[in-house]
Amino acid sequence: MLSNKTIEIVKSTATVLADRGTEITTHFYNSLFNDYPELLNIFNHANQKQGRQQAALANTVYAAATYIDQLEVLLPAVKQIAHKHRSLNVKKEHYPIVGEYLLKAIKEVLGDVATPEIIEAWGEAYHVIAQVFIDVEQEMYVQAKEEAWDEFRPFRVVNKVKESSLITSFYLEPVDGSKVPNFIPGQFVTVRLAIPGEKYLFNRQYSLSDAPGKNRFRISVKRERDHVKEDGTVSNYLHDFININDEIELTAPAGDFVLEDQKNQTVYLISGGVGVTPMMSMLNYLADSQSEREVTFIHAAKDGEVHAFAEETQKSIQSLANAKEYIIYETPNEQDLKNQNFVAKGYINAELLNKLIDKKGAFYICGPVAFMKNVIGYLENIGVETENIHYEFFGPSVSLKDYQNV
Repeated sequence: MLSNKTIEIVKSTATVLADRGTEITTHFYNSLFNDYPELLNIFNHANQKQGRQQAALANTVYAAATYIDQLEVLLPAVKQIAHKHRSLNVKKEHYPIVGEYLLKAIKEVLGDVATPEIIEAWGEAYHVIAQVFIDVEQEMYVQAKEEAWDEFRPFRVVNKVKESSLITSFYLEPVDGSKVPNFIPGQFVTVRLAIPGEKYLFNRQYSLSDAPGKNRFRISVKRERDHVKEDGTVSNYLHDFININDEIELTAPAGDFVLEDQKNQTVYLISGGVGVTPMMSMLNYLADSQSEREVTFIHAAKDGEVHAFAEETQKSIQSLANAKEYIIYETPNEQDLKNQNFVAKGYINAELLNKLIDKKGAFYICGPVAFMKNVIGYLENIGVETENIHYEFFGPSVSLKDYQNV
């Protein structure tokens, strides 16, 4: 238990952390990796370069300062982060190192503002917060070991299928021939690769893009091309160099962005671009289980060329008793205009959603951050209850409220 004085001091720093949190966490990661470069075998290098990991940690630290006397408020966010930590094989022995360097960063960035009293209070608070994460993650490790495995396991690529001009699927089976564990539609796995010429291992988390119960996993990877910034190292390596019979390492399925099993509740699956991957797991599960739930599948893509799983989606929709599909293309190509295989041109907007949905139901949203911010805002304005809106970030969570790149 923290003393009232410690709680008061920590809460008093919330404003400063809101203003300078990213500066602190950027300094923290630079210092941490300088002294412990082996931790780069765990962290996503791309998220570091893009600043997303720094922003996510800053948000977490700010939330901890704000709710230090009500840590139960943070539990949903803690569990979401813990799923990613367990999937990345973050262990309890990492937490003291993180704490040391976080306090050091607070002191060095804030200077005289970070008095010995403030540093001491944050040291006590960090110990309590870290223990919450350690306890939650330990339960997840135990569960993973009981139901599947608790670290990394080698899988063999048994098939590789091009789903669109950008997305390719990899079908994976355990090298040792063991049974593939069950998972909940919407969950993800961590892929670990040793890329020739690179000093550190690469970890990436990919949604499982097919229904459970098929004794193999499927991940579907978008080739990340950026003519301004750096291309995606892992996605391009997977596309260009990983082929049938090659091996990659996976952790057991994780994640809490999952299809809830409420038989009488309408399901809305709304995705943009590669955000379709967890939706395919949910949709195919509903089809395989011959669900009688009402299902509305809404997907936005640039055009038919980059639209993945079009035929597979149609097949699942047609096999369901109460399902509808709506495709929106930003800039339909000539073939799209000929086929008329979309219902709207441009972007998903409030007017279109108002026509396609009933505000009662469970809404699952995944796609680029700007896409999710807009869609969630539209749904809330229509009158959808916040607790019925579920969404997933690919990578570290950021604040939708503060996200400006729309």
